[in-house]
Amino acid sequence: MAAENIFAQVLDRVRLANDALVAAGELPAGIDQARVTVEPPRDAAHGDMATNAAMVLAKDAGKKPRELAQAIADGLAADELIEKVEVAGPGFINLTLRPAAWTEALRATIRTGAAYGKSDIGHAEPVDVEYVSANPTGPMHVGHCRGAVFGDALANLLAFTGFAVTREYYINDAGAQVDVLARSAYLRYREALGDDIGAIPEGLYPGDYLKPVGQALAAEYGRALNQKPETEWLPIVRAKAIDMMMDTIRADLAALNVRHDVFFSERSLIAGPVDEVARTLETLRQKGEVYEGRLPPPKGAPIEDWEDREQTLFRATAFGDDVDRPLKKSDGSYTYFASDIAYHKSKWDRGFHNMIDVWGADHGGYIKRMTAAVRAISDGKAALDVKIVQLVRLLRNGQPVKMSKRSGEFVTLREVTDEVGHDAVRFMMLYRKNDATLDFDLAKVIEHSRDNPVFYVQYGHARGQSIFRNARAVLPDLPAEAGSRAERLAAGPLELLTDPAETALIRKIALYPRLVEAAALAHEPHRIAFYLYELASEFHALYTKGNDSPHLRFIIQNDPTMTVARLALVEGVVTVLASGLMLLGVDAPDEMR
Repeated sequence: MAAENIFAQVLDRVRLANDALVAAGELPAGIDQARVTVEPPRDAAHGDMATNAAMVLAKDAGKKPRELAQAIADGLAADELIEKVEVAGPGFINLTLRPAAWTEALRATIRTGAAYGKSDIGHAEPVDVEYVSANPTGPMHVGHCRGAVFGDALANLLAFTGFAVTREYYINDAGAQVDVLARSAYLRYREALGDDIGAIPEGLYPGDYLKPVGQALAAEYGRALNQKPETEWLPIVRAKAIDMMMDTIRADLAALNVRHDVFFSERSLIAGPVDEVARTLETLRQKGEVYEGRLPPPKGAPIEDWEDREQTLFRATAFGDDVDRPLKKSDGSYTYFASDIAYHKSKWDRGFHNMIDVWGADHGGYIKRMTAAVRAISDGKAALDVKIVQLVRLLRNGQPVKMSKRSGEFVTLREVTDEVGHDAVRFMMLYRKNDATLDFDLAKVIEHSRDNPVFYVQYGHARGQSIFRNARAVLPDLPAEAGSRAERLAAGPLELLTDPAETALIRKIALYPRLVEAAALAHEPHRIAFYLYELASEFHALYTKGNDSPHLRFIIQNDPTMTVARLALVEGVVTVLASGLMLLGVDAPDEMR
């Protein structure tokens, strides 16, 4: 854990107190302290931190929780960090730290700078984060946007906490939908040659985005494709259309500041040197996890929609699913699920024991079977966490936004990004838990007001930088370079920061490393967005308080010593705001324009 993490420091003190009880024979040797935690109490009146040590160790110790809590509390009472220890309820231990502990926490924040909050809890463990994975049949819409931002911010968060992250995009280029794409692009090819194609037939993609594909095909092949039967032109057109669609998707993602390390083709599983789907299914068959059998009709489905036939099935029920799952269609081709099993087997083969998939709201029913498959292919050694991102309702001044002219069906990700900027898109897509529906109002996200969280947080960083610029009237020798300025401020008289609003802000800053670790382990980047808004709000409130109480201003004309202490607090705020915004993929501006 990072040395500047005050919660980690206190946890170490609690464990040392427990070790002392082991040495005294009060606790058994080798007792497992892995479940011992130190957290902020729910009620601030109970102190600065609380530990569950006695609650989780009492059973192994053969003691009552309160009895053990008192013994641990006695050991902590003399610690130099701790001012007061109280045993509460069934055996919780509440801790109040000495003021100097918080002062030193702020000093550590400033000296650590951009690395503040960084940790190695991941121990370089490989993690595959697969996100977006939109079908390459057209431009991405605003729903894809949410998954893209969520996955990218989660990858940032995991990398910051010491995991070896691979960002992956699975290209669904092997299903029937890409043949529909090819036929749609072929119509645009004929259109580019001057043919009258009439109205786009039902079932094909009508958007104007395929016109450049048709023009590129016409430029490359002239009328040659027109002379070929579909069996010959379809694979040519399909490959061109997919390549151009993926180029568009990559460019749209880059405009959102999203980039992937790996683009994995579904078609490569089947069309490569080896049929990886067949090989994966054979491996599972040899273990008795794939078999030939019949499925009962699904509950609640019309009987005429169900086909009673012998088919190839995955024994998903052996791994926690509700029913066994088909792997081949009636025509002998693989189901999507069969390809998905082989794809996740490739992740396992590439060394990923930890997999995270980010899926859209319509895939919730697919989680159980995929989780079962990952257990099967890894003999239970791999973990799959599927994060569902719910729908986005796109509004303008509270009214639904109409369809896009470009796509013909929906508003594209690029249109939204171009209109409001990637900062507003990214922050607001994360300013709600991923599994809750999100209202995204194009008018609200560009307002310069407290009601617009992205503005309010960025303004906090810009306000801090403005304070530094203005402070040179009192401190003309304040270094302009951030690193030198931080070192000067860290050496200042931080013990002068005693106003309750100042100490509350210091505590909020000190919470950041623990919050980052918790968000990373829970796979919940929205926690960072919520925290940044709270931190910015407290900072702005303290700034405003200085208007009514001049002695609380950050810059005091006739008191350079107090000004240095207050600037150190500002340094802590901007350090954390910049770090958190970086994790979200959002800029931290020095001034608002």
